[in-house]
Amino acid sequence: MRSISIRVFFVAAVLNVSFAASASASFGQTIPTLTVNASSVRQAISPDIYGMLGGGIQLNPTLAAALEIPSVRWGGDAATRYNWNYDATCDGNDDWFVCQLFGTTTPGYAVDNMISTYRAAYSGSHILVTIPIIPWIDSSSAELCSYPVSVYGPQQAQITIGTGQLCGNGVGTNGSNIVDSNIGYDMVANSTMIQTAWLNHLVSKWGTAAKGGVNYYQLDNEPGGWANTHRDAVPTTQTYDVISTLGEQYATAIKAVDPTAKVLGPSDYGEWGWILNAPSGSNLLAGQYYLQQFAAYDAAHGSRTLDCFDEHYGVGDSSSPAASFNQVRTFWDPTYMTSGDFPYALTGSSPSPIEMIPRFQSWVATYYPNTPICMSEYEVQHTGNSLVDAMVVVDALGVFGYYDLQLANLYDTVNPTDPEAFGFLLYRNYDGKGDQFGDTSVTSTSTDQTQLSVYGALRSSDKVLTVIVVNKTTSAIQTSLALPNFNSTGVAAVYTYSGANLNQIVAGPPVPVSSNSIQYNFPSYSATLFVFSPALPAAPTNLTATVE
Repeated sequence: MRSISIRVFFVAAVLNVSFAASASASFGQTIPTLTVNASSVRQAISPDIYGMLGGGIQLNPTLAAALEIPSVRWGGDAATRYNWNYDATCDGNDDWFVCQLFGTTTPGYAVDNMISTYRAAYSGSHILVTIPIIPWIDSSSAELCSYPVSVYGPQQAQITIGTGQLCGNGVGTNGSNIVDSNIGYDMVANSTMIQTAWLNHLVSKWGTAAKGGVNYYQLDNEPGGWANTHRDAVPTTQTYDVISTLGEQYATAIKAVDPTAKVLGPSDYGEWGWILNAPSGSNLLAGQYYLQQFAAYDAAHGSRTLDCFDEHYGVGDSSSPAASFNQVRTFWDPTYMTSGDFPYALTGSSPSPIEMIPRFQSWVATYYPNTPICMSEYEVQHTGNSLVDAMVVVDALGVFGYYDLQLANLYDTVNPTDPEAFGFLLYRNYDGKGDQFGDTSVTSTSTDQTQLSVYGALRSSDKVLTVIVVNKTTSAIQTSLALPNFNSTGVAAVYTYSGANLNQIVAGPPVPVSSNSIQYNFPSYSATLFVFSPALPAAPTNLTATVE
């Protein structure tokens, strides 16, 4: 997926959520207060929400090691037409409809190399691989293009590729899309046989998922956009009866080779994959239809083939820092209305908030219960590796853990010294010694989530309570953080990432804890992590020694 604008509105009943948000409060008018209730456990936090993309957009191995990166994905538009036999792919509209080598001519090299790279950085990394289900994939290791000027004539834009061939963008000089009349020139028909051979190769080389092999497979990449990105192969939009049927076929092939692997789908995006493109005559939205079809298919075959309902998301309005922070609210907030330029009302009535994760959970509950929610691709960049991006990342990761997402992979390019990297490190290695944010989410509330976000979690290894607070404003905010039902020692360790030092997470002086509460001055545009250690039980005072 390239940068996209999510401009979609939903019409449905507003769901109950735990965060207290005051969308109308103006900055400075009301000081928010924070509460983290350690005895109110929500659920375990899946470590796979702290994942990134490792294929196409390469994740720096040094950063992967520092993060002990839990999830790395091979995906994106190039993965859709990948042919493992030639280690080659067609990028479609992203790259002049050119088909070419991805790495070497060694079968499956690019994906095998990704797995070996990130397993070397952190042996516990969970690997996600995209399995093409599109009808056509790359046919050879040769560099070819779908719209050579020599065949289709002059086009609106043209480029000379490495072989010297002049290639066009598939748009005629009159502005109309050109139909590829010779698909077999650079493509071959995809099949479950081709993909099964690749799956067998992956299991043979890396083992099954249960024995350390590939953990997740996603069913292609954004099939709702094939007719745009890959219109040389699929010139017309595929409706979800087709996408569901293809998904069922390839999911069955995956499970036949490795029943222990998890399958994700449909891995689509925005209105095209969430709500549009349902088949004619259906009264369901695309995502609802997909879940319903897989539920029926799996019931008929006596086993589950869809393990996670997976959708992609690009943070839309990044015109200002406030807008970027507000876009994170579309993941969960039943009070936040976007102001996008595509007010799509599903039923002709007034649009309603997106509240993506709770909404998908409600779909699952209705159409295929007990299916987790995944987001194998999302973007957050405001200006590109800025402090704001880091704060948005911290906020988003907190939401993912709080709302029980199973997996999430950031699509942004992140290098070890980028602010976004420190946003991840705050959760995965805040002190440089491998200590991490807790693994069990607890109820956390802010009286104004638009100013201060708060996320709390217990760490099972040592019973500490970790709390992250994000200041989304341009002013410092002094307020209280209450910790009911947690008996803490007298002080808390504190770590902060802010504009005061973009090059590291700074360990500050210990913060005193009094009556299960602290007072703290949160810097502007900052993310602050507190580590509250549990108080040890008091030693008995009436011990007497018995001598025999």
